[in-house]
Amino acid sequence: MSLTNFPEGGRAAAAPTSQLTTKVTMPALAVMKREGKPITSLTAYDYATSRLVDEAGIDMILVGDSLAMVVMGHDNTLAVTVDEMLHHTRAVRRAVRRALVVADMPFGSYHGGIAAGVANAVRFVKEAGAEAVKIEGPRTELVRALTDAEIPVVGHLGLTPQSVHRMGGYRVQAKTTDTVMQLRADAEALAEAGAGAIVLEGVPREVAAAVTASLSIPTIGIGAGPECDGQILVFHDILNLTFAPHAKFVRQYADAAALIRDAVERYREDVEHRAFPTDEESYHLPAAVRQAVEAADASEISTVAGIHRV
Repeated sequence: MSLTNFPEGGRAAAAPTSQLTTKVTMPALAVMKREGKPITSLTAYDYATSRLVDEAGIDMILVGDSLAMVVMGHDNTLAVTVDEMLHHTRAVRRAVRRALVVADMPFGSYHGGIAAGVANAVRFVKEAGAEAVKIEGPRTELVRALTDAEIPVVGHLGLTPQSVHRMGGYRVQAKTTDTVMQLRADAEALAEAGAGAIVLEGVPREVAAAVTASLSIPTIGIGAGPECDGQILVFHDILNLTFAPHAKFVRQYADAAALIRDAVERYREDVEHRAFPTDEESYHLPAAVRQAVEAADASEISTVAGIHRV
């Protein structure tokens, strides 16, 4: 069975719930595809946001290497390291009870050969608690090796951000007959190699629809139209926390930047005007202790005054 239940209290740091939690697994995503139930997914990079995302009922959380840009301030995803990704994956995993936690394998962690890729993937599962890893490109031999090592894999085709230099920027992919046919062949090959799902990024809607219809495994779209089996966006994008123009496919659901900026400005103003903290926001000595301290202070003042008179 693809769905497992575990009782409250199994992990003390996780989000509270009053009933058993149905854990989303990789096989569960395949069930959702067969039943026609859309798969919801978001990126997340820390405990607080992951807990909120999980409590909101999102099915899959990707600890994306996009954290290099939206959390660490880099220009692209290439700079983030394995150790940094492990650090963030651990934080996310501590928060999550229900969602499937997928870790992005960063640039360089699987580009040096199959053995190195498997070794790094094992670290994500063993050290950080990831329940699957995501790799970019049609790397069927690596997917097969990871599957043999009992590590679930999410593929990623189309606009693959780790290939930004080869692509000459973040551009929509699969716009010619040849590239469309190649992407479809790559998707089939990844599925045959053992991938449990495939992210389709930055491809025409018609291409994603055809790939989705041809595969037995789920497709998760980002800038790939509504026919994919699921959708994923970057947490910071939907909340206006990226400080950059939004891509065409991003829908902003709230303006957290304005909310946070307003809260911080009001806090600064309260401190500057001595309006924070108030007496009600301060701790106080018990009455008996306060009276004893005041009496001791008064006695000390009297003693000092007497010495000065002498």
